[in-house]
Amino acid sequence: MEYVTAVPHPRSEPAFVRSGRRSLALALLSGALGAAVALLATRQRWSEGTASVAGGAFPLTAKGSDVTGVPAALAIVGLAALVAVFAVRRSGRVLVAVLLALSGAGTVAAALFGAYDSSALDDKAAEASGDTSATVDALSHTGWPYVAAVGGALILLAGLLALRYGRLWPGMSGRYERDGTPRPRRAKPVDPDRPEDMWKALDRGEDPTGPDPT
Repeated sequence: MEYVTAVPHPRSEPAFVRSGRRSLALALLSGALGAAVALLATRQRWSEGTASVAGGAFPLTAKGSDVTGVPAALAIVGLAALVAVFAVRRSGRVLVAVLLALSGAGTVAAALFGAYDSSALDDKAAEASGDTSATVDALSHTGWPYVAAVGGALILLAGLLALRYGRLWPGMSGRYERDGTPRPRRAKPVDPDRPEDMWKALDRGEDPTGPDPT
C-alpha cells in the first residue's frame, strides 16, 4: 500500500534571485577590498632615487600620495558610491553605479600614469640641493602603483556589477514600495474596554471608534 505525503516539496529560488544575491556579495567584496587596497597602496613608497648635493648623493623617496592624490580620492568616492547604491533606486541607482565604475577606471588610470612619474622626486631633489633646475638621479620605481591599479580594477568590477545586476538588489529600507510611496500601516485592533488601547490608537492617528480593519 502506497502512502502519499502531504508535505510540499520546497521550491528552489528563481535564477534571477540567485544571480542578484551572488552579484551583490561579489560587488560589496570587490568594491570594499578595492578601495582598501588602493588607499593602502598610496601610502607606500612608489619611487626612489638620489640627489647630488655637496656631501655626495642624497637618497630620496616618494610615496604614492606625493606622486598623485587622485587614486586615494577616487577610492574614497568609489566607496561612498558603493554605499549610495543601496540608498537610491531605478535611474538614481544607474547613475551611482556609473559613478562607481568611473571611480574605479580613474583609479586605474591615475595609478598607471603615476608609476613612471618623476616630478615628485625632482621637486625633492631641487629642495635638497638648493638648485631649482636639479633633477633626481638613479630613478627607480616600486610595484605599489600597480597594486593601486588592481584596487581600482576591483572598484571598476563593483561598478559594472551594479550596472548589470543593480536592479535585482534590495534597497536600504524595506518600508517603501518600488514606486517610492510608503506602505500603508495596518491598524491594530482596539479593545474598547481598555482605555489605554484607545489612547495609543489616538496617538497613532487612528480612529478607535471605527470599524475593525480585519
